[in-house]
Parts: sequence; C-alpha cells; structure tokens
Amino acid sequence: MWLDEYEKLNTTEKEEFTRLVNLLLARTFILRDIYIRREKTMKINHDYRFLERHFDLFKKYLAISGWELEKDNNYGVIALYNRYEINRARVNKSITIILYVLRLIYDEGREKLSLKREIITKVSAVVEKMISLGITGKKPANQDLKEAFSFLKRFHIIEKVEGDFTNPETSIIIYPSILFVVTNEKITEIYDLLGMDEEEENWEEDTEADAE
Repeated sequence: MWLDEYEKLNTTEKEEFTRLVNLLLARTFILRDIYIRREKTMKINHDYRFLERHFDLFKKYLAISGWELEKDNNYGVIALYNRYEINRARVNKSITIILYVLRLIYDEGREKLSLKREIITKVSAVVEKMISLGITGKKPANQDLKEAFSFLKRFHIIEKVEGDFTNPETSIIIYPSILFVVTNEKITEIYDLLGMDEEEENWEEDTEADAE
C-alpha cells in the first residue's frame, strides 16, 4: 500500500512529496538534467532524483486519481499522463507549429551531438525553419512568440539560456521532453493538419502535455 510507504518518510520528505505531486500536476514533466541560468550550466535536478528514489510511491498514489507516471531512464524524463485523457492542455495553432518545428530541430541536433547532450537553438532559427518549411510566410508577432515559448517553458519543454523570447538571438535549450509531446506519430499528424488548412485562425490541436 502506498500509505505504508508514505508513512516511512520523514517530515521533510513528506513535504517534498506533496510539493512534487503538485508540480507534476502543473508541469507534466520533470527532467533529470536542467539548465541553471545563474550558473550557466546543466545540472542534475534534485526533484528528479527524489522522484526516482520514491518512484513507486508516487506512481501508486497518483494512480488512485487516474494518473499514470512514467519514467524514461535513457532521456531522463519523468512524465505524467491522465488515464482518461482529461485535464489536457490545449494549445493554439501558433504553439503547435512551434512544437512541430522544435521537434524537427531537436532531431537534427541529435544527429550532430558530440560530447554535449543538450540541444540548443535560437529564436531566429525556429522562425527561419517555420518559413523555410512553408508553414508561415512571415515572422510571427513578437507577442505570439513570447506567449508560445513561455507556455512551453512552463511545461519544461524548453528553457531559455538568457535574454528575452522576442530577441532573435536568444538561445533556447530544447529538452528531451519534446519527444514525449511530439511523438513520431504526432509529427505526421501535425504535418497533415497544418497542410489541410493553413489559413484557419482558430484551429487548435491537442498535445500530449497534460495539465492540472
């Protein structure tokens, strides 16, 4: 029983457990390797390590409410999914396009990786990719870019190295969680949907990112 395991935690660990349950419900993904801006480097995420140590407890507890907790040791991603496919974040067309482009850039970056594991791109590279693919004919408005990137940052899909999302030279780290949002199946699905109606203003597409 999860309760027996929970009672074995000390007071500090119980507080961490509560905090991380809420963080998972709000952000969907917890990553092993995260970028610390004040130190300008990638570091091991202590939240991930705590979840990893008590993974069975988290999994059993969340399952009661219909949530599935999954862990990918290869990519260092812990993800939360709703078994009933409710409480899902809905994103607009702009965010869907950026997700699609980020996944393509991530795949290209993985082929070029040497010693570094993180995939880094720039705001300008994302926009240029959108235009070169024919998804859009011009640069999106700065406010649209800022809102889209900020949304993805909140769900631990990207992180900015420094600067503002409206600055073309701002560097962005694409986290491996992108693989779980835009799966191989989703790549084709999004491509087909974008091609069907590029002019539709209110088109929305579900992602795999679950939110509270």
